[in-house]
Amino acid sequence: MGELVNLRRVKKERARAEQAREAEANRAKFGRTKAEKTAQESEQRRVVTQLDQAKIEREE
Repeated sequence: MGELVNLRRVKKERARAEQAREAEANRAKFGRTKAEKTAQESEQRRVVTQLDQAKIEREE
């Protein structure tokens, strides 16, 4: 005979595993500190400014 399985417990374990996977994805997506966000924004602004300064505009 096979092992007895409590279906309710298995269902709850599956749900917890799914929630853990979803939480991991959200941590990767949204889990940045405020300092990291501001650093990335300032770096992005610096790159855009640098590109704009190096841009060659031609009048035709």
